[in-house]
Amino acid sequence: MKRILVANRGEIAVRIVRACRDMGIGAVAVYSDCDRAARHVRLADEAVHIGGNAPGESYLRIDRLVDAAKRTGADAVHPGYGFLAEKEDFASACRDAGLTFIGPTPEAIALMGSKTAARKAAIEAGVPVVPGTEDPLGPDVPDATIAGVADGIGYPIMIKAVAGGGGKGMRVVTGADELSSAIRAARSEAQASFGDPAIYLERRIARPRHVEVQLLGDRHGTVIPFAERECSIQRRHQKVIEETPSMAVSRPLRLRITSDAAAIARSVGYTSAGTIEFLLDEEGHFYFLEMNTRLQVEHPITEMVSGIDLVQWQIRIARGEKLTIDPEVALKPRGHAIECRIYAEDADAGFLPSPGHIAALRVPGGPGIRDDSGAETGADVPIFYDPMISKLVAWGEDRPQAIGRMRRALREYDVQGIKTTVPFFRWMLEQQDFVEGRFHTAYLDEILVSRAGEPFTLPDEERVEIAVIAAAIEHSSRAQKDPAYTDSDANRPTGSSVGRVRSNPPNQSRASLWKARARAEGLRG
Repeated sequence: MKRILVANRGEIAVRIVRACRDMGIGAVAVYSDCDRAARHVRLADEAVHIGGNAPGESYLRIDRLVDAAKRTGADAVHPGYGFLAEKEDFASACRDAGLTFIGPTPEAIALMGSKTAARKAAIEAGVPVVPGTEDPLGPDVPDATIAGVADGIGYPIMIKAVAGGGGKGMRVVTGADELSSAIRAARSEAQASFGDPAIYLERRIARPRHVEVQLLGDRHGTVIPFAERECSIQRRHQKVIEETPSMAVSRPLRLRITSDAAAIARSVGYTSAGTIEFLLDEEGHFYFLEMNTRLQVEHPITEMVSGIDLVQWQIRIARGEKLTIDPEVALKPRGHAIECRIYAEDADAGFLPSPGHIAALRVPGGPGIRDDSGAETGADVPIFYDPMISKLVAWGEDRPQAIGRMRRALREYDVQGIKTTVPFFRWMLEQQDFVEGRFHTAYLDEILVSRAGEPFTLPDEERVEIAVIAAAIEHSSRAQKDPAYTDSDANRPTGSSVGRVRSNPPNQSRASLWKARARAEGLRG
């Protein structure tokens, strides 16, 4: 394997290009019109334009991606996550073109990409699943039939898209009177998002935690599970904060849940990186939820506590190498890691996307901090794609230290020109329930409702004081340059000389003003 085409964009494309660099492998980027000057394009050895801004005109065009690989001499393709990463048609097209697909086989993607087929696989592997339907409920199944099934499962229930993910095509139904409208809404969203309106039903477990197990499987039958990740901090069923290990998982429970996850993967001959997701109830019982047949967004936190590069191992597995990772190392996390997904969204406007030009960007650093990003000063966040601009990760020897480092990093993080979710995360990490680990998958939605629209970006007294001092510095500076300058001139445009009278500069020490300015520079943003 000498040259890899990265069939993605943004942060994950940058991450894969860097892995290629570390391994001495050439990297080919692809880009749409608006990504012509993007960071992943400039970091790669070569880049190919694949079409217009809309994903359907570029990043979802299998024919153009395969052609780009052939034209640049690439012998392998890495799909990243999102876009075509879990599409068996893409994996098949790569195989048919003689390209190595860095991921599972098309057959494994098809099997585990279907939520109902994945449930059957878990059952056959002896792993508990959430009570629900075992077969897809297509659009030809009448509502009356589904109502009978729902009554048998018991309310509340979850309606889920068979081909779903990211909270799309999902609805909570608390009673029979809500069922028909929820079915229509879920089908419509599933069709729009995945091209498949089929749904299935699951019983809704009260106040569960979302716990997942990262896996690596090679082509020689070895499957290595890693220590669990906690992904319960979610907004509208989409992950917002992830951490590892979970405070709710003991060592014996970890051994059971990771063993079951590996059993599922072995039963379907799974290779490459993948993730088995579980729900964990308040009594400590876990249930198989679904499998993601790709690299996860939150893979960096597993890398931080294991010291293992998952992307490099994906590449090594794809070229036929055997896994040589010590299973005990994978299951024994070193310290604690937390990830915040930084989005170009306005949290004070209901988390609406905030695309635009990044006028300035200051990325945090220091001990234990990692920032995976495709963003930079002068770049544009387009309206056409997911608005995540960064994955901010903090590692500590224990959870309190990781939280402390994340708080520090969030204070340092400064993005100018667009709104981001950084102020939201600063608030979130101060919540006592989060600090003490008392949360579940609906926790964040509940506390957001309780805020009743209170803004996250409140001016604090210290910054107001700094702004006043900065104004005084400017006033003093202009007064010293022009003795005729007065207080009334402060509101006039610079250069105006109308109505000036002599005035003494403010009675304030120049040394103290310079100290205040230095302090302001340190706290800006």
